[in-house]
Amino acid sequence: MTISPDFSVASTAVTAALAAYLLLGEPWAGRRMYASLARRRDTEPRALVRYFGRTLALWGVLAAGAVAALLLSPGVDAADLGLVLPERPGHTVALMLVFVAVAVASGRNFRGMAERGRHVPGLASIEAMLPRTAEERRLAIAVAVTDGIGANLLYRGLLIAFGVGALGLDLTVAAALSVLVYALAGAYQGRQGILVFAVFGAVMTGLYFATGSLLLPVVAHAALSVRDLTLPAPDGPRAPSAA
Repeated sequence: MTISPDFSVASTAVTAALAAYLLLGEPWAGRRMYASLARRRDTEPRALVRYFGRTLALWGVLAAGAVAALLLSPGVDAADLGLVLPERPGHTVALMLVFVAVAVASGRNFRGMAERGRHVPGLASIEAMLPRTAEERRLAIAVAVTDGIGANLLYRGLLIAFGVGALGLDLTVAAALSVLVYALAGAYQGRQGILVFAVFGAVMTGLYFATGSLLLPVVAHAALSVRDLTLPAPDGPRAPSAA
């Protein structure tokens, strides 16, 4: 995969502001928002609804910034951000189906474990976000899909293109830095969350490089996020938030 974006001055300014937020603001905001949710989840019935609403609004603002960066730069086209069809559509569709099947099968397994009171790996770190009502479940699915689109557009598409086109970095180095920035977004889940986000980000970046398109990582990310955010909330008092 090769890209050759040429950022304008205006686009560089917009993208630099987005990159600064993703690097410094997102880990801080994510920790504060999740810690606040964890404190209010059991005492305020609509705490999760408000949390999901703010999350969707934030993703909307960030996505609008990414689109603005693209439109402000004639030297950056959609392909530089991975917004193209994959190089091998048939293989990509097959892999998409595999990821969806894995998400469905593992989701059923995790749901059965949770219903039997068995430990589900990683469940405690997102416990406050697990839906308990139909409205919360609908919003959880919307957030999961939006997360799959937004995270890949920003962390994989825009940041890697910015590293190559504006900072003059090698494609591999730019990708590694984007994975590092994405890993920090998992800070609200503690040190383990940072590690999990780093591994997950590396896998999604690998899928992007293998296909030349964000389509596969978006579908894989969204499918796994829907699986996680629709698991049943554990019964009884929640464990204290790590954040």
